[in-house]
This record gives sequence, structure tokens and C-alpha cells, in this order.
Amino acid sequence: MNQFVLAIDQGTTGTTVLVLDAELSVRGRHTQDFPQIFPQPGWVEHDPEAIMASVEAAVRGAIGQARIDARQIAGIGITNQRETTVLWDRATGRGVHNAIVWQDRRTAERCRELKHLEPLFRERTGLVLDPYFSGTKVAWLLDHVPGLRPRAERGELAFGTIDSFLVWRLTGGRVHVTDVSNASRTLLMNLRTLAWDDELLGILGVPRALLPDVRACSEVYGETQGFPGLPDGIPVAGMAGDQQAALFGQTCFDVGEAKCTFGTGAFLLMNTGEAPVASDNGLLTTVAWRIGDAPAIYALEGSAFIAGAAVQWLRDGLGLIGTASEVEALAAEVPDAGGVYFVPALTGLGAPYWRPDARGVVCGLTRGTTRAHLARATLEGIAFQNYDVLEAMQRDLSRPMTALKVDGGAAANDLLMQFQADLLGVEIVRPAMLETTALGAAFLAGLAVGVWSDEQAVRRAWREERRFYRTMDEQDVGARIAGWRDAVRRA
Repeated sequence: MNQFVLAIDQGTTGTTVLVLDAELSVRGRHTQDFPQIFPQPGWVEHDPEAIMASVEAAVRGAIGQARIDARQIAGIGITNQRETTVLWDRATGRGVHNAIVWQDRRTAERCRELKHLEPLFRERTGLVLDPYFSGTKVAWLLDHVPGLRPRAERGELAFGTIDSFLVWRLTGGRVHVTDVSNASRTLLMNLRTLAWDDELLGILGVPRALLPDVRACSEVYGETQGFPGLPDGIPVAGMAGDQQAALFGQTCFDVGEAKCTFGTGAFLLMNTGEAPVASDNGLLTTVAWRIGDAPAIYALEGSAFIAGAAVQWLRDGLGLIGTASEVEALAAEVPDAGGVYFVPALTGLGAPYWRPDARGVVCGLTRGTTRAHLARATLEGIAFQNYDVLEAMQRDLSRPMTALKVDGGAAANDLLMQFQADLLGVEIVRPAMLETTALGAAFLAGLAVGVWSDEQAVRRAWREERRFYRTMDEQDVGARIAGWRDAVRRA
């Protein structure tokens, strides 16, 4: 029997592929980075072919490390950077322009023009009108790249978030689908019907001919065909946006369970069950997942656009550190940030502020400020953003959170996790396996092809590595938060 699942985690800066067995042990892992493209301030793009090259390299590397016959793979699961937008030629499968990345702010003016319609978009999609989401990105490409709109209307082009693009290429162009979690991030899908909304398509100017079919997160979409490094005939059977996949991989199956992923950005999601919960506090309502024909599960989400990317900026922009992993040791050289606050609004502010025009701010500098103070202020800025999101989430649900599961690369940073626990006053629970995004994708695929029978199998496999508890005095916490609020006003 085929007993392995291949999980493709296509992220913002690289692609990680895992080969997992039925006990959820990682048999092979490979990560392949790809270049970021910044055409002008506030714009972020990816070359679709560079993304595909990273996927192919990571697939080969993971299978090679696992030392298995690729024909033993029972199914493929996909998780992806979500709102990143690709238009490709249906005849060739190649992008007709660079992908516009979720961080990109070029459609801020268009979102302002549509602001009077935000109540309609909030009611239908659970989202705010912000450049973050895919809908205005698609329209921008059609309106600003010569010849694309008539080609789109003739049905020659296909739109997708990265999940759709990967399935198209994995299946040799035979399948054009997305899943409900990714579709719920486009500004184009009705949260309740789980279908594209013709009125919203008309407002944004997106032709229906471009769009993929909306499917569940766990079902067989098609089989591999002509994909380098993989035999034909492997079922592509699971898909979810990266944050929803992490919620699933963290086994947050019950209402009120929550997780925070510390990746390029920081993303906090809470399971709200089978009914969408509207937010009065600047959060998003989103589809968490849908398994086969079962009812969809919904979540509340708050996002900070910059988390790990702030550490990358210290490394690449300022040259304060040589590698991202050095930031914890540098920050630990000082007992606190010395009154320095860093608001990492390098691509605007997300929830609960939704200010695309905000810019990063460092304040509280003195002659005594050192590299270590800046490093510590950067880590603390990541945690402060999450505090704002969690406070909004608890107001929406009218209930306190007792624990928060964490994952993603920066979750390995003990100093950051301890400061997060100090701010929030709730237990921070770190799993043994931080790659819960890929784990969620693997599990969704494995459910569809029979590798696992039910959700309890992943609950049994999930392992806790450490808990962090508040150690800071509450009065000190209050003073720090007041300083943060002042810094945010400046941003």
C-alpha cells in the first residue's frame, strides 16, 4: 500500500517540501528559496517560473532524502502563500506577468476609491477593502498590462492564487481549481454560498472566465501528469491557504482554539465553528477548511504583514546581523529594549488598524541605543502587533483565550515567545514540529486518499515541545503597551 504523503508548502520566500509517513514522521525535507522582486516602493512581485523551479527542486530534494520510490506516494497536499495573484496562459501554463505578492500595496488607491462599498464586501466576503487581497490585484493586471483584459474575456487566460497555479502545473494543465480557504481571501467569494459572487466580480472588473472551480480542502482534484520528478498518476488531494493549513495542523478542531504562525508575517486564527462570525474590531472572517461534503468550518483572523520579514530587514537592509538566527543572541545582550519601540509597518499596518499608508517607525532612540536594543525592539514589535490582534479577537468573541499554539520559523525564538507570553498573559504552547503548515496540508491530502481515517489521528500524533508563561509584572506590561500605542500613533 502507498503510505507516504508529499506536502508542498509554497511560501513567500521559498518552497519547503516534506515527505511524511502514516505516523506523521518526516522522512524527507527540502527547502528551496527564490528571489524577491521589488519594482518600486510598496510593490512586491515573484516570477511564477522561479516559484515553479523552487517547487521542482524541493520535490526532488525531499524525495531523494526520504529514499523512497515516488510511486509510493499516496497523495499530494498543497499549502501556499495566500493572496499572491497569478495570471497565466491556458495554452502554455506560463505566467503572463510576474505574480503580485500578498504584501504588495499598489492597489491602495483603488481600495480607497471603493471604500464606500466596504460594508457590502465585509458582509459578503468577511474581508476589508485592502490591497492585501487578490481581487484588486487581478483587476490591476488586467487594466495595466497591455492586451490582458481582452485575452481574459476571450478565455485565453487563467487566474489563480498559488494553489491553483501549482495544481494546473502538477496536472499538466488539466485541472483549474482552488479550495474554499484560498477562495475566501480573494474579495470575490461569498462566505455563505462558497461560490463566486457575480456582483462583486462586476464591481472589481474580474471576468468569470478567468476563475477556477471552488472545491473542498480535502478531496481528489486530479492526478500528476508530466511534472518533473514525479511519476504520472499521483492524486493531488489536499489544499489550504497557509494559515488555515497551520490551524488544521495545530489540531485546532474545536471552537475557540487558536494558533499564531510566525512567518514572513504573523497570522493569528481562531476556530469559530460552522457559522461565520462577523468582527466589530477590525478582524477578518474567513473559511478555515472544508472536508469533502461536510459543512465548512470558519475562523476569525488577524494578520500582521511583517514579522520574520522585520528580522530579514535587520539583516539585509541594515546589516545589523549576518543571519536571521543571530537576532536572538544579539537581543539577549540587553535586559530590555531601553525604551526603543519599533513599529514594523514596512508594508502598512494590518489588523486591527488596516492602514496601508502607515510606515515603519523606530522611536525612543538615545545616545545609549545599541544594535542589541534595535534587535530586541524588533522582536518586541512583532509581539506587540500580536497583542493588538488578540485583544480584538477576544472582544469579538466575548471570551478570554486560555492558550495560544505557535508555529513557524520565529516560534523557535525563546526570547520572542517569552515576551509574547508576558504581553498576552496566556500560555504559549509550542509543538515539537514547527512546520504545522505543511503538516496540515499533508493531513488534508491523506484524509482524502485514506492514509488517515479521521481528525483524531492527527490529534494523537501532535506533540507539545514547551510552554511559556507570563513572568513580567502586570504594571510593567501596562507601561510597555502604553509606549507601543504611542509608537503606533506615530506610524
